[in-house]
Amino acid sequence: MTPIRVWAPEARQVECVVGADHHRMTSEPGGWWSWTPAGDGRIDYLLSVDGGDPVPDPRSAWLPRGVHGPSRTFDATAFDWTDEDWRGPREGRGTLGAVFYELHVGTFTRPGTLVSAIGHLDHLVDLGVDVVELMPVAAFGGSHGWGYDGVQPYSVHQAYGGPLAFQVFVDACHARGLGVCLDVVYNHVGPVGNYLPTFGPYFTEGDATPWGAAVNLDGPGSSEVRRWVVDNALRWFRDFHVDALRLDAVHALHDESPIHILAELSDETAALAEQLGRPLDLIAESDLNDPSMVSPTAAGGRGMTAQWDDDIHHALHVTLTGERQGYYADFAGGTEAWPEGTPLRVLAKTLTEAFLHDGRPSTFRGKVWGAPVDRETVSGHRFLAYLQNHDQVGNRAAGDRINETISPGQQAIGAALYLLSPYTPMIFMGEEWRASTPFQFFTSFDDQWLADAVRKGRREEFAAYGWAAEDVPDPQDPATWSGSVLNWAERGTPGHTEMLEFYRELTKTRCREPDLAAGDLLATTVELDETAGWVVMHRGRVHVVCNLGPRSRTVPLPDLVVDRVLVSWGRAPIVDEHGVQLDGHDVAVIRSVEERPPARSAHSSGAAGSARSAHSSVRAGGPMSA
Repeated sequence: MTPIRVWAPEARQVECVVGADHHRMTSEPGGWWSWTPAGDGRIDYLLSVDGGDPVPDPRSAWLPRGVHGPSRTFDATAFDWTDEDWRGPREGRGTLGAVFYELHVGTFTRPGTLVSAIGHLDHLVDLGVDVVELMPVAAFGGSHGWGYDGVQPYSVHQAYGGPLAFQVFVDACHARGLGVCLDVVYNHVGPVGNYLPTFGPYFTEGDATPWGAAVNLDGPGSSEVRRWVVDNALRWFRDFHVDALRLDAVHALHDESPIHILAELSDETAALAEQLGRPLDLIAESDLNDPSMVSPTAAGGRGMTAQWDDDIHHALHVTLTGERQGYYADFAGGTEAWPEGTPLRVLAKTLTEAFLHDGRPSTFRGKVWGAPVDRETVSGHRFLAYLQNHDQVGNRAAGDRINETISPGQQAIGAALYLLSPYTPMIFMGEEWRASTPFQFFTSFDDQWLADAVRKGRREEFAAYGWAAEDVPDPQDPATWSGSVLNWAERGTPGHTEMLEFYRELTKTRCREPDLAAGDLLATTVELDETAGWVVMHRGRVHVVCNLGPRSRTVPLPDLVVDRVLVSWGRAPIVDEHGVQLDGHDVAVIRSVEERPPARSAHSSGAAGSARSAHSSVRAGGPMSA
């Protein structure tokens, strides 16, 4: 049987506790301890350091009785995989430019398990999804939660089905041509069931994150802690056949080492990808707006394949909803970040340049933020764009989706702009049929003190934005979780089927049109008229024509000869020599006979103005100056 090994560098003695039996573990170099069970069957065990209370293994693969219960041995090699011909998402092309779909296992279906989720994978295939992105599945305290307070990164939450169920799920995805991206958290560990300090210096004394103590990546004893992180990531690729990892909040990884943990992970992932013969990708959640995040490690970058891009979301959200509170303020323009900016100008900038904050002042942060993306060398596919995700929905006080605020036509506009953009698009579960269910913040902590603290903190946070305490859902109330479970029956009802069909047509268009295949930011241009309220995103011969106003309007396209309408929202648009006539809150995607000529505003004076106005132009307001 495979030895049970644990790192406990300061321990004088470590015992493996199996039932009533205490087995002394053998000391090994580097602070490691090991014990090999007799026989080949599964065993449940705990570990006791220097006679202390027995606790689970910090590398537990299986915790069938929860985060306080014993670890159970798990042979990851025993599963009979059927994906031996799998070459990676999109036949080996990887995740860049793929259509992602983010889901939470516990609310994707009413049973809330990985096996039950398999029943809806064909829906994702029909939708045009390439990669299924799962929110964290590591074990956490309680049955229900978002997963970002996990305490056992090597495990799979038992309420979701445990590690074997995860292997079954990944195998089922690959059988349908779907890649799998797993969300993992390395910046902190949750408060319930965190026994890591029992074993070694897993956390730093001085640094902290907004969610708890920071993982020790550069202090004394950090070498093995870093190994604990990197080994975990490689294990998901190797033993569970995952195709990509989404790394949560990497800006909260405190690491002053000569080689940053992300660069180390990137290099080791690349080596494993070569060994396995398939692409393995790392996708960062980063709010730094730092292009070095997706730069190669050989060039001094972090080596991430791609990163989430909240700036694109914020620009879309402000344009469609008119909300301007908090971090949305800069995206409405007229602030220190861009005094002459407007929501439409900000939208045009993010659709062509990835970031708004690219060395500009951030009024929300109170300082200059970010750096510009080199559009000549960096593909737009390295940035994930979305209209909704778990954060942008669930971190609203009521967890309300954007479709509770905007019309179906406005959602269609937002969907067309990000799904047909030069970025890698990501759909949030239920978005495609305009789901009426919210996605609220929910927990199920057994500890009453912690439950009360979470409840109180949530209400105080939103009180600052004018929310009454009784209007903020109680995270501990089972109804908060239950009410967030998708209602799949909605898909076939009026008001939902139309949006679902529109999303399907958009993903098909993205796949079929050659001009939409590349992530060339320089080849993407945006025209807009702030007075009339229209926007056109040009991508080669494909043009996304949007009427953001409530009344019908003709959007002029004087430089284009229209070949055909590829997809439209609502009734078929009227296309004539004057342009494209659209209803209020309407969008049409058209293909022209030839590419659009260079923007007429490209003659603007000033080096910076000239460079940027070649990629976006403004009518009734002069050339866009960014």
